[in-house]
Amino acid sequence: MPLDPAPLNSLGLPKAPEDTRVVVAMSGGVDSSVVAAKLKEEGYDVVGVTLQLYDHGAALAKKGACCAGIDIHDARRVAEEMNFPHYVLDYENIFKDAVIDEFAESYLGGATPVPCIRCNERVKFKDLLETAKDLEADCMATGHYIQRKVGVQGAELHCAEDRNRDQSYFLFSTTPEQLDFLRFPLGHLPSKDATRELAAKYGLAVADKPDSQDICFVPDGNYAAVIEKLRPGSAEPGEIVHADGRVLGQHNGVIHYTIGQRRGLGIGGLSEPLYVVRLDVDAKQVIVGPKEMLATRVIPVREINWLGDEPFTARDEWHLAVKVRSTRPPREAIIRPLSETEAEVELLTPEEGVSPGQACVFYDPDSTRIFGGGWIWRGR
Repeated sequence: MPLDPAPLNSLGLPKAPEDTRVVVAMSGGVDSSVVAAKLKEEGYDVVGVTLQLYDHGAALAKKGACCAGIDIHDARRVAEEMNFPHYVLDYENIFKDAVIDEFAESYLGGATPVPCIRCNERVKFKDLLETAKDLEADCMATGHYIQRKVGVQGAELHCAEDRNRDQSYFLFSTTPEQLDFLRFPLGHLPSKDATRELAAKYGLAVADKPDSQDICFVPDGNYAAVIEKLRPGSAEPGEIVHADGRVLGQHNGVIHYTIGQRRGLGIGGLSEPLYVVRLDVDAKQVIVGPKEMLATRVIPVREINWLGDEPFTARDEWHLAVKVRSTRPPREAIIRPLSETEAEVELLTPEEGVSPGQACVFYDPDSTRIFGGGWIWRGR
């Protein structure tokens, strides 16, 4: 008679925990620290890895961003407390080439980029994941608030139990192959408080550490200052122009403005509130207009990563919900594939402030499942 297959462990693998090596991506924050401590307590062969993504010498005094010097120290301390090996990998050059340079070019092109998505896509879930395999890991775990569930066709991506912490918008580009190897042990928790309670239970020094708020290489949210440092001379002055053609004022560089911006335009005294509705980088113009001009119904999307059970082009239309900004709820939409990686997305209710460079993430309106997504662009 054939032997019964080995029972699955808590990570869904047919091995005993002590025979299962897990690489944990540790940022030094409470979330990934809890993941590492939890898996170590359950008996897994845990290896912690922290990426040095930029010059942490310049970041030592900066709180609230991942992968700075203090965070590397915190990750190492957790590994020592829980008695598992920990490595720091220098990914500065990879991070600059794969994330920072594109961020700068995209911003200079008038888009509003989301570098955290590119970091997950091109660094953490690509190079780091391959490093985990080189370390003979059976899987890689992270502290992201998202769920991986096994469906009929294999691993699926689902929203976190706590929708207030859900990070699906930043993980839409995770491929099916990556999902096979990744694990997200916090996705089922009801709240961040539950994570901090676990940190206290394990006696972790980072239990009360504040969450990171900014993009790690943008310390104070001042994108324009970072762009000027990366691309000296990029903040060229130009005109602020009304959509009807009237010149309303001057600006100190298109990089200081984003689609939908109302405050800080420097054109007060007008009878109507005006918003940035378009950025013309070539003409060095910031175009402003009334709020209704921000409403968008049809959105061109490319670089689509599809996570459905059947091919993206198998249907002429997909009736799903989409999220066009991380802070906004999903809205009903019709997605019309143009190819395996391009589509036209029609919002049933127009959305304001849709900007090139942001992601458009696809959700099942009837469940927690994520069907991937793509990048918003200006179209042809």
